[in-house]
Amino acid sequence: MPDSPGRPGKDECADFYGPYIAAAEEPLLTGLERDAEAWRALLASVPPDREGYRYADGKWSVREVVGHVIDAERMFAVRTMAFARGDRSHFPSFDENAYAEASGADRRTLADLAEDFSAVRTATLLLLRSFEDQAWDRRGVASGYEFTVRSLAWIIAGHSRHHRGVLAERYLP
Repeated sequence: MPDSPGRPGKDECADFYGPYIAAAEEPLLTGLERDAEAWRALLASVPPDREGYRYADGKWSVREVVGHVIDAERMFAVRTMAFARGDRSHFPSFDENAYAEASGADRRTLADLAEDFSAVRTATLLLLRSFEDQAWDRRGVASGYEFTVRSLAWIIAGHSRHHRGVLAERYLP
């Protein structure tokens, strides 16, 4: 499997995900590895008294942002696996705010969340590396939109990078 299945075209997912795909680093798998290293460094730099910090009322805490990234990566990875295996089921959307509220991330330590993120990213990379070339073009439906396996992998990378940037800019000046 090459290190990058190639950046997806506009017809491979909903327009909403374009900015995530654009933000993802090439080559994809190396970019995901570098992103994991950057997350480890960022989370290790957060002082304990900032773990529950929210930059504005109604915004997620640092812990909840990390929990959201973990949940989203799991969700996208499940869809990626299902579509790569030819599953034609329609996968429902997920309400990120309801998931964040129910996740209990704010009651976990950041060290625990960092370990969880690392495990999820390792699983994602192992899954993506297992795909044969033809799997990347397979399609499925989630949230009412058609996606390719390739687009979901790039969305995982860009979504993670986006939220890491938000943490660095708005939460941890």
